[in-house]
Formats: sequence, structure tokens, C-alpha cells
Amino acid sequence: MITTDIRTNGLFYQRLCKVNQYSIETKRCIENTVRKLMADDTNFQRPGMLLGKIQSGKTRTFIGVTSLAFDNDYDIAVILTKGTRALAQQTFERLKKEFASFRDEDVVQIFDIMTMPENLITYELDQKLLLVVKKEMHNFNKLFKAIFDTYPCLSEKRVLIIDDEADFASIGFKKTDKEIIEINRIAGQIDELRKKLKHSDFLQVTATPYSLYLQPDELKVKESTKTFKPIRPAFTELVPVPKEYIGGEYYFEESEESTSIASCIYEPITNDELLVLKKEDRRRFKIEQALTSHKVKSLRNAIVTFMVGGIIRRLQNQEKGVYPKKYSFIIHTEQRKGTHEWQESIVIAIKEQLREALTHDPLVLEQLIKNAYNNLIKSMALLDGNAPKYEEVKYHVLLAIEREYLMVTKVNSENDIHQLLDDTGQLKLRTPLNVFVGGQILDRGITIGNLIGFYYGRRPRRFQQDTVLQHSRMFGYRPLEDLAVTRFYTTAEIYDVMKSIHEFDSALRKAFEKGGHNNGVVFIQKDSRNKIIPCHPNKLILSSTITLKPFKRLLPVGFQTGYKSYIKKTVDELDQLIMGCGNIQKPFLIDVKKAVQIIEKINSAFDEKAGKPWDVKAFISCMEYLSLYAEGKEAGQVWVIVKTGRDSSRTREDGRYMDSPDTPRGKNSELKLARKVADEVPALILLRQNGEEKNGWRGSPFWWPVLVTPRNTPVTIFQGHNPSELPS
Repeated sequence: MITTDIRTNGLFYQRLCKVNQYSIETKRCIENTVRKLMADDTNFQRPGMLLGKIQSGKTRTFIGVTSLAFDNDYDIAVILTKGTRALAQQTFERLKKEFASFRDEDVVQIFDIMTMPENLITYELDQKLLLVVKKEMHNFNKLFKAIFDTYPCLSEKRVLIIDDEADFASIGFKKTDKEIIEINRIAGQIDELRKKLKHSDFLQVTATPYSLYLQPDELKVKESTKTFKPIRPAFTELVPVPKEYIGGEYYFEESEESTSIASCIYEPITNDELLVLKKEDRRRFKIEQALTSHKVKSLRNAIVTFMVGGIIRRLQNQEKGVYPKKYSFIIHTEQRKGTHEWQESIVIAIKEQLREALTHDPLVLEQLIKNAYNNLIKSMALLDGNAPKYEEVKYHVLLAIEREYLMVTKVNSENDIHQLLDDTGQLKLRTPLNVFVGGQILDRGITIGNLIGFYYGRRPRRFQQDTVLQHSRMFGYRPLEDLAVTRFYTTAEIYDVMKSIHEFDSALRKAFEKGGHNNGVVFIQKDSRNKIIPCHPNKLILSSTITLKPFKRLLPVGFQTGYKSYIKKTVDELDQLIMGCGNIQKPFLIDVKKAVQIIEKINSAFDEKAGKPWDVKAFISCMEYLSLYAEGKEAGQVWVIVKTGRDSSRTREDGRYMDSPDTPRGKNSELKLARKVADEVPALILLRQNGEEKNGWRGSPFWWPVLVTPRNTPVTIFQGHNPSELPS
């Protein structure tokens, strides 16, 4: 129990509380963080952790922590930012704004370490100091020189080191060819700084702390235990997230509800289009056909939909007597500068050809606007139905095209970042409608206001949890009216991976919130002998992981059956096997080995060459793990719920694959029955589908399995493939 007293009525904290209107929850977070920093011996190996969500107000909170720390005898705050000029500049501008009155009163000095003067006098050095330092070697060299050489008196003072956007790189662990773990150079510099200072504390601020929480105590995985005990932060304080925050729950959970505007947000794009956008190749696509070519159909529709959505919101603002806002759209598919230039050229070509169409092809232009309006009106109707009339919107969109409301800006390291940022350090919105094309600078931390369109296509060989989450620039505080015209464009493959990553993130965060991280998180995989063993968390490949938590559903989606003549015998055998297991009128238990036999036979009736592949091995492995590792008399068994005569379609009305063949609601729903019986071991719902051609199947009955994890499932991350067998 921490009993350290702190002063909460000091000059810095009280003024920022008044100006920023901190909520009770935010104040509690700030005060608890400073109290724990003063009570605990934080260091590089045992940092304090301020855990927030992407775009959720972490910066606002750590600035509050800094102000309260200044009131409690800390003299210097060193703010470590991600190694980009954009984020360093944004952080610097934010600090200048927040501490402006203190600067005017000569009680604080704020410097970017690279431009810190070498002729400061005692009067200035006696003030509180805020130093912004990029996490790269030149910045650290300047910091060491300033503190230990130019102004050695600073090394005697009490220093708070805040590692903003702490991630895998700053935490400092990387895998080498010899499978050893070593501290990287930047991490070593952070640790050396802390050791050389007489009085210091270390606070990490992040939304993606998994590289830290998931570090094992030792590299070698022992088969004698299934739980890793990772190195812990000294403490973890959660940044409160208000209900107005929009994150993964909205994009990947609420989007499944047909009555929510979130159900309209996702727009699929093709891998072929991403290939066209990668580099210029006139054999694939001719840029003079940007307004008509099907090769860039999704991007073109996205740009026009963004324009229509932005105009709708500006008209709504005017109707309310509010000054119309400016809106933004991001295109982020590659890190290569050449790709950014090519994509910028395409969007500019779309813009120019839209303008030419005003006089030369008005019918094509009107159809594009009409399609975009009809797309957006669906979600607006779900919100409140308060949308401007089409003719009014069309008039203002045409006016916007004529008067060049649309600006296209390339954002990468070639830019003079000072020209791209506004006075608050955010990307500058120069016109009513702004399209930003870029890569790494858009990766993390940088804030982009009024974002209503995100075209995303980053396809690394391995999807990393921290990286993909930080790419999610569409997360943050969004008015519902903006969300009604917001669209998110990516491939089905990337969307599924991001959904999986959201589930992983959500499950781990809940474990942290409940204190479960003190007991570790279970990481498992199957080895070459088909045995379930612990999986090294640093080897996780996020595109092939499955997150298990209480009452999670696992099922094949997007598959296709074989033709009737080929699978009739298999289906007949399944009918006999399943019907002979027990009384199908109610849930019954069977041995997990028999359940595996059933699943393998069901899979043999699917056509591997048609539709999406089903990772049946991962499905079976999860079922075996949840059954065999269960505690209690039911261990080694699986509950079975059988329903026949089903007519589920292969796809939904919006074109996406059906993923809920089980009835989720109602008195006798399969899901409700499964949740009722699945306490210790999983429940396997087996649905006999009629498989009619009118529903997208091949005219043959088949069985569709759904696995429901038990109520007592610990947070478990299952690695679908053995990472050691995959190319690095």
C-alpha cells in the first residue's frame, strides 16, 4: 500500500487542472502516477508504466504528470519521443502551448535538445526544465553533453525521464542470430542516463506495451510450464478512456451490428489495386484513365466519398451556425518514398480529371457523386437521418471541385516538417478537404484532425502487434456525425488480421486491468510432435495467432463445400457419427478424440481450392487445449450441441462472408445453450446446413462447426503455426 504524500495544490498542477478541465478519473491517474513514482524505485528494468489507448489522451495525461512532478520537487523532465522530426516537433509545440504562461513568468524553460543554447545562465538553470529528445543517437549525445559537460549542475537535480510512445525499440530487446537477447543502443543510452543522474525516475507511456509485458525471464522455453513470468513494470497506471473514444471495439465489434453506423464503415479493396498503387507500370494502369479505370476503382471512390462526406459535414456545421471544419483523409500503404510520389500523382490526376469532367464529362462526374452520396446516406440514416438533400450536396461538391477545396500532400522524410505542422504540432489542414499520402511519419504519434477517411494497405511479411495498432490513425475522439461519413478502406486479409490483433489487444488489456498480468498470460503452440507446448511470446506472428478468452467463438468463415457427388458419402458418414453420439435434443458430452474425428471429417467435405482456407489444425489444437488442460471432472471431453435443417447463406447482404450461422439470440439459441454448459470445457455447436445453391453453396448438405470457449478460459494466445518453421 503506497502512502507517499504528494502536494496537489501547487502552482503547476492547479493551473493545468483549471485550464485543461481534467476529469476526476484523469486527476486520479495523474496523482497515482506521481505518488507511485516517488514511492517506487523505478529504473530501466522496472519502469513506471502509463498505459493508454491509441489517440486516447496519453500526452495530455503525461503533461499533467509532469506538472504535478514539478510541484513535488522534480526539477527536470526529459521527454523522449519517437525518432521522427514530426513527432518531436509536435511534442515540442504541445509543451510550449501547455506551459506558455509558466514560460512567460520565467518559472520554466522548454527546449528541443538539438537547439538548446550553450550559454544559459544561473537564473535560467534555476527554473524548471523541459527537454524534448528524439530517440536517436545525435539527440542523446547532445543530451549527455548538456547535462554532464556544459551544465553539470543539472546532473545533481531530480529528473523525471518520460519515454513517450515506448515500444519494442525503446524497451530494448531484439533477437540476434544466436537467439540471445541484448540491449540495443538507444535503450543502453536511456539506462546509462538514468544511472549517471543522481536522482531520477523512469516512466514509460504507451498504448502498446506488449513487448515489455511479454518479455520472458529467460530465453529457453521449458516444457514443464505453460505460463511465462515476464519482467514487470514497477507499476502500471491506466489512462482513463472516456466513452467518446472510438477504437477497435467500434471498428471490429460494433461493426458486426447491423443497426450501428459502424456496420457501414469498412470498405474492402483488392490486392490487385494495391499492386497498381505500388509503382508506376503502364502495362497495368495508365494514369490518364484515373477517373474511369477499374484498376483504381476503390481509391477513386474513396476520394470522391471523402469529398462528399466532408461537404455534408460542412453543410451540417453551417446549418447549426458553426464555422465549417476542415477534414482529412490518409493514404498509407507503403514506406517507400517512390510509392508515395506515385500515389500522390494518382490522387492529383483524379483531382484534375474531376475538374475536367465538370465540362467534358458531367454524367461520369454526377454518377461518382451519386454513388458516394448513396453510400453515405445508409450510415447517416442509421444515425438520425438528418442529411442534406442530394441536389444541395451535389452543387457544393461541384463547387469544391471547381474552387480546388481538395489539397493533396505527400508526408515523408523529404518534407520540411515545419511547413507541414500547424501551431499545435498537428498536420496542418490548409483547405476544407485534405488528402495526406505517406508512410513512416504517419505511423505513430502524429495527430491528424477531423479524419473521416483512411485507405490502409501496409502488408509486412509479419504483422506485428505494436506496429499495426499504432498505424490505426482512425482511432481517437470522433463525433458521431463525423463517424456517419467515415470510411475505412483495406483488404479483407488485412482487416481480418487487424480484427485478430484487436482481440489480442483487448484480451491482454483486460488482463492488465484485472491485475492478471501479475500471473502471466498463457502462450501456446503445437510442436513438431503435435504436442501443445508454451510458445515464446517474442516469436508471435500476429497474422497466425488466435486469442482465446471466455465464450470466444471459433468457426470457419468464407469456405466452400465440395460438390454434392463428391461429398455425399462423407456427409452421410457424419450424419451417422454425430447422431449416434447422444441425444441430440439437448447438449451432451463426448470425448475430445471423437470431437477431433468429427472436425477432421467435416473439413474433408470442404473444397480447399474454393473460398477462404480454414485453419482446421488451429481449430482442433484450441479445442484440445481447452479440453485437455481443463480442471474438473469434464476434462478431456467436449460439450456438443446439434441443430439440423439450417439455411444459412454463405455471404451477408453487404457482400461479406457469413460468420454467425449459430443463432445468437432467443430462448433456445445455440450460443445461449453453449454458454450455459461450457464452464470447464468448450462447447462444439454442429449445424447441419441444407447448402442450397440460392444461398451461395453447391447444392449439398454439410455440417458447419462453431467452437465456444468455456467460461473459465484464461487469457490465452495460440500461435497457429510454429514460428521456427516460418521464414524470418
